[in-house]
Amino acid sequence: IMIEIWSKPQCPFCDKAENLCIQKNLEYKKYMLDIDFTRDEFLQKFPTARTFPQILVDGVLVGGFTEFSAQQDLN
Repeated sequence: IMIEIWSKPQCPFCDKAENLCIQKNLEYKKYMLDIDFTRDEFLQKFPTARTFPQILVDGVLVGGFTEFSAQQDLN
């Protein structure tokens, strides 16, 4: 299972998503706004996104932290 966290600085939900991965010993990659991608690239990849983070599990968008933490298959 591969997790991608698309985040921005000073984002508590981005940090929570990363901490959840660490707690559950899940492999993840974190991308940071203005370092790894621009706002335009973010909107191109996630045209319906209104919040950070946006999280992909095995290439499939699950949504933000709330949807990610509700995933049953993370255990």
